[in-house]
Amino acid sequence: MTSHPADADLLAHGGLTVRGRIRDASNAALFCTVVHDGREASCVYKPVAGERPLWDFPDGTLAAREAAAYEVSEATGWGLVPPTVLRDGPHGEGMVQLWIDAAPEAELLALVDGEEPGPGWKAIGFADVGEDRTALLVHADDERLRRLAVLDAVINNADRKGGHLLPTADGRLYGIDHGVAFHTDDKLRTLLWGWAGEPLPQECLGVLKGLQDALRDGGALAARLADLITPAEQQALRARVDGLLASGVHPAPAGDWPAIPWPPV
Repeated sequence: MTSHPADADLLAHGGLTVRGRIRDASNAALFCTVVHDGREASCVYKPVAGERPLWDFPDGTLAAREAAAYEVSEATGWGLVPPTVLRDGPHGEGMVQLWIDAAPEAELLALVDGEEPGPGWKAIGFADVGEDRTALLVHADDERLRRLAVLDAVINNADRKGGHLLPTADGRLYGIDHGVAFHTDDKLRTLLWGWAGEPLPQECLGVLKGLQDALRDGGALAARLADLITPAEQQALRARVDGLLASGVHPAPAGDWPAIPWPPV
């Protein structure tokens, strides 16, 4: 389910008005309204000028990688990333993304006692919960999360935290904050390891085959990514898709880097 084209048009061409700052963001993130052709929506604007340099992501910008993640998500047909554009704004070029009202009652993560997850849950690992106790951190065995796990493996997302999962009241699930993705080295860090080593569903294999075609030279997705990520990152992206198709399984942690982001939520 891709996003509605009118949403991207609104974000790309509407007038942006800054309403406030999102305080818990690690880089400048501004809450805005955008108005165009009689439509109005809330959105997030992250100007490039407000980005803190990252030593391990020296090329490109967080904003461009966020826009690239949206393009890849749209190419899958899953619509897992809110409509996102790269455009000029009140503080210069930046990423503008549709605001998503999450449904906090939707339970996707939990801490449980015991060594194994219960029915409908997948184990992530053990977490220290204080007083010399540990609990098992689990995520829901949910088709939407499984699709997002595949997308994260494709874009090499280095920061899939629980707070970046936005389930909505209408049953959709969105992932946000993809500024540290598309690296040429393997940097996958995620909470969604529950399917590690398991065979990819046929649906996912079909989507990956479609991405493979779209990423070929001259493909529609390749053309859209050309202005957002470097040629080396595009080549690594194609290699990850090829590798997933060749293995036919969800990736597993390699063991030579932290596999879960910190803090996890």
